Amino acid sequence: MPNVMIRTNDAGDLLFYVAKKDLEETIAAVEVDTASAWGGTVELTDGSKWYIDPVRPRPEFPATLRFKRGD
Repeated sequence: MPNVMIRTNDAGDLLFYVAKKDLEETIAAVEVDTASAWGGTVELTDGSKWYIDPVRPRPEFPATLRFKRGD
């Protein structure tokens, strides 16, 4: 379960960065994205999926979170 840095770019998109894999992609979709929770299955623009149990309350970004690789 890698540590993933989530941050917002200038356009307001969320970026997903895994340092050990030198992977940086824009987040295309998040299963749960409300004021009270954020997470579940996260799909990136390259088509890959990652998973995190929903975080309550929704974190302020930038934040470092632990994700599992999804299928």
